[in-house]
Formats: sequence, structure tokens, C-alpha cells
Amino acid sequence: MHIARIAGGSTATPSAEIIGAKAANLARMAALGLPVPPAFVLPVELCAAIVSGEAGARKKLEDGLREGMAFLEQATGKIFGDRRQPLLVSVRSGAARSMPGMLDTVLNVGCTEMAVQGLIRASGNPRFAWDCRRRFLESYADVVLSADGAAFAQARAVLAHAEGNISEAELDSEALERLARIYEKLIDGADLDLPDHPAAQVEAAAQAVYRSWTSDRAITYRKLQNLGDLQGTAVTVQAMVYGNRGLSSGAGVAFSRDPSSGRAEPVIDVLFGAQGEDVVSGSRTPDGEEAIVRAAPQAAEDLRARLVQLEEAFRDVQDVEFTIDEGELWILQTRAAKRTPRAALRFAIDLVAQGLITPDEGTARLADLDLAALVTKRLVDVGVPVAEGISASAGVAVGRVAFDSLSAEHLASTGTPVVLVRPDTSTADVAGFAAAEGILTAVGGRTAHAALVARQLGKPCIVGCAGLRVDPTTRTAILGGALLHQGDWLTLDADAGLLYLGQGRIEQERPEADLAEVARWRSQVAEIS
Repeated sequence: MHIARIAGGSTATPSAEIIGAKAANLARMAALGLPVPPAFVLPVELCAAIVSGEAGARKKLEDGLREGMAFLEQATGKIFGDRRQPLLVSVRSGAARSMPGMLDTVLNVGCTEMAVQGLIRASGNPRFAWDCRRRFLESYADVVLSADGAAFAQARAVLAHAEGNISEAELDSEALERLARIYEKLIDGADLDLPDHPAAQVEAAAQAVYRSWTSDRAITYRKLQNLGDLQGTAVTVQAMVYGNRGLSSGAGVAFSRDPSSGRAEPVIDVLFGAQGEDVVSGSRTPDGEEAIVRAAPQAAEDLRARLVQLEEAFRDVQDVEFTIDEGELWILQTRAAKRTPRAALRFAIDLVAQGLITPDEGTARLADLDLAALVTKRLVDVGVPVAEGISASAGVAVGRVAFDSLSAEHLASTGTPVVLVRPDTSTADVAGFAAAEGILTAVGGRTAHAALVARQLGKPCIVGCAGLRVDPTTRTAILGGALLHQGDWLTLDADAGLLYLGQGRIEQERPEADLAEVARWRSQVAEIS
């Protein structure tokens, strides 16, 4: 078995069928000279062998990891788990086609007790070091050990309350160390195995990421997207860069154009003092591009330039994950952006007009859209909105409220339109997304993985609604001061991010000018052929 190596100056770009689309795009970005942290890739072919426990599979995994980690140590000048200059890594999934948020990731692998001391020595920042440790324990316990997530959440809440009801991001180094010690006791008390050797950590993490191929949400997503031909996931092991290092460090997601409306303007979300999973999980509401301009102006300028470069190189609208480490921009991932049908039409027309793609290619990119049924919906006679959120996927929706995916599926099976209302966006709700007419969440951003899935499914979605408080236990919610019960009618205007009580009325109109342009392309193609 051969591993693929990715580092600045690389020129080879292996096939996505071999190393997954995520890693293939990383290799291409490295070849383009973009700032990509060095990485290596365990191939897709090993996935089935690991999942089934095939004889010899573990030996291949161990050999690949040993070779790959030696490469990363040489590329970074750091030592895995070292007490002076420790190398930490992320262990990420990646199938041949994008499955956003459906497979697992483990961050900060190698953050042993000894590595924590090394991070403190190297950075002079104990808070950063202990934040990496507690993040590693959370991630490893969840993905690798399948620990009780509720116990960890309760520990965080109790500690935050004891510190004066401050947020997790405001905990100081001593509090983060205490939290890490609590996590260690929870893991030990559940009789789970937490290795303190970095090689054992990365092997267990790689196995868990391979196993996530068979998770319920991944299987459901592949069925919904007709991806049954995919053979498995690759595993990418990449040197960590740190969005949680200091005031000028953060993590974010950027789209080179608006994937909801189709506007030719970037959509950028960022959380400072954070790592990538904080943004894409949908558990927090991020800031916009203006926050980067304030905290790291050079990184903001670089990001704009990289978005243009990536769109031109890949000849399509891009969805980019990035980290800013003490003001320096790093690109962690790029892929073709998931988009609403409305945005897909707009993108095709604009990219043809710019000369990035031909009319024939524009026509091909719209082949899966039912253009005859493509309409723009708008609400009329809905009264005064009761609350406002962030538009994550454009459109309007009217339906009865459901507070969980099972309820949404049940209501939809009776022919009732449904609006799924959740505290946050989670890819575990993918089946509920598919059943619902629209989605509303109290927190989360436009670039969370679940928002991407909503756009791909063509579902209107509003996130980060500060006026929404959901109580899953009583199946009720407060929206803009009004009490919502399961089954109540709710209306979403996801174009404007506005919420209305009751059953709104929808009118439709067709984008005639854009459709006429596509018809002209088809006529040109027919004449040539």
C-alpha cells in the first residue's frame, strides 16, 4: 500500500478515486502554491479492509502511518508528541465525492500530557495548550471511544457556571486544565481506553474515521444523493494549524460566491479563538468577513485573493475551509460549493459570461435541474415577522412545526408539509432535512455542514435565530416571544431570514430571462452538433 504525500512544491495530483476528493484537491492546491499544511493520505482501498477486519489490514495501516508520520516530522521540523516542539495532527475523512459532515474527523491528535508541556514551552501560551488538550479529549472520546457526549456537555456547563456563567471560549488556562482533568476522569470512569502514546492515538483515530463510512447518517446521505457506487473513504492525516492560538487566530469557511442566492459576492464565516469543527458543526453562530478585517487584515486580503484564484483554477464556485494562525492564512480544503437550484442557474450564466466555462459546459452543469419546474417563490399577506435569523439556503417554506427528525418524517409521510425546528444544525438530522419543507435553528452559521446539506437538498433554511428558544423535552419553542407547539403552522422567508407565525400564502414566478439564456445555449449546441 502506498501513501500519498502533500506538501508545498508538490506537483503530483493523484486521482480522487484513490485518495478521495478532499485530498486530491489539497494536492492540487499545493501544486498551485497555496498555503496548505503538509499531509499524507491513506487510500480509499484500505477502507473496506479495515471496516471488515480483513487479515493484514491493520499491518498495512500501521506501516502507512509510520511512513506518513516520518514525512510530516521532516516537513514540519516538529516531533509527534514531543516535549519541546510537538507535532499535532488532524485525522480527516474524504470520499471520491463530497459528503459534507457525514464522516468523522479527529483533531489535535498527539496532544498527550507531554505534548501539552511542549506546546506551553513552544508558544508561551498555557491557555492555548490546555485548549488543545481538552479539544483532543472531546473529539477522541466522541469519535473513537463513542463516549457519552451528554456527560461531557454537562461537565462543560457546570464548569462554565462555576466560573461565573462565562462562555467556553472565555475559560482561562486553569479552568481548561480542570476541564481536561474532568474529561480524563469521565473516560476512565466509563472504562474506556485513552492511550497517552501518540502513535496509538493516530492509529485508533484512523480506524474510527474509516469506520464512520458505515454510520447511519453516512448511509442515509449516500442513499439520498445516489452515491451507492462509492467504495469508501480515504483518511488524510495533516499537520495542525491553530485557530485557537490567540486573538489573531481563527477558523472559518468561505464561499467564493453566495451559494444560496447566486450573487457574485463571497460568503465568509469565521470564529476567532476556535478550530474548524466549531464553525462547521453549527453549534455556534459565527462572525462575518468584517471580523477578519479587524483582527487580521492581511489574512482578509489574502483570503479574497485565494478565493478568486481557486475559482479560476477549479472553474467553479468553491467552498473553502481555512484557518488563520496568528494572522497567517492557511487553506485546509476546497470543493465545489453545494448550491440551491436558483444559485446553480445564476452561477452557470455568470461563469459562461466570464469565459470560465463554455455554454456547453454550462448546459451540462444544469442537466440535473428540472428547469421547467424552476420557480422563485415569494410570500404575500404574511403580516409582521416575529423573529429574524441568518439565511443559509434561500427560498420560502410553509409547514407544521416538528422538533425532531422522526416527527418530521412521520408528519411528511401523511402528506403534511413540515418545518423542522432545532436548537442547532446537525448532520445527524439529514433524514429530517429530506422530509421537511424548511429548516429553522437557534444557532449556527451559513457555512455549517448542515446548512450545506440543506442547500444541496434545495431546502429553505434559516440559522442563528437569536429569538428562538427550543425545549426538546416539552416539544415547544419560544419564537419572538410567541409559544410554538409541535404541529403549529410556521412560515419561513429564507431569502430575507424572516419568520412568521401561521400559514403564509406563496406566489411563484419563473426566472424567464435566465431560462431564455440557457435555451439559447442549447440552441447553439444543437446547431454545432
